[in-house]
Amino acid sequence: MFYGAAVWDPWLIVAQIVCLQCLYYITLGVFLSVLVGTRVSRMSLVYFFDFATVTTSTITGWCVIASVLLSAVAGAGYMLYLIERSKKCLDFSFTLYLIHLFLCIIYGGWPSSITWWVVHGTGLAIMTLLGEHLCINHESKEIQIPRYRSNFQPENHPPQNSNVQRRREVQLEMFD
Repeated sequence: MFYGAAVWDPWLIVAQIVCLQCLYYITLGVFLSVLVGTRVSRMSLVYFFDFATVTTSTITGWCVIASVLLSAVAGAGYMLYLIERSKKCLDFSFTLYLIHLFLCIIYGGWPSSITWWVVHGTGLAIMTLLGEHLCINHESKEIQIPRYRSNFQPENHPPQNSNVQRRREVQLEMFD
């Protein structure tokens, strides 16, 4: 979608990062609303950015973990359409999670929970590896080139006769 002929286009890279980050947070918000919003009385940014909510000791914490991991899977799908290059998946995934780390530090301080690090490290690995897999499959698809002089005829069209065959038919009709 965004990949063009120019190899180094900083505005394109920034646009891809912003789009990927926004789509990630929209998806995370949807998953948090569905999984966590039904369990708590009031949704807030705490579930997005506070490391204390990523815990295995409560069902709500498990719902936050599931939301983060499902968002990573969705992010891999977004990379297929936004980035389109398998060799760039690690760069964009790492950038997304690095920006997320900075936002978490600003909101709630340095994440001191080992669970937070494991969950987000797993999310980074899922997004990178699945994104690379999807992009490699997309890159390796055969390019369809229309063949204008093909012998293939669709079922609903009768076969076209060559000029030589047509001349022979005309000559035979003349003698009948």
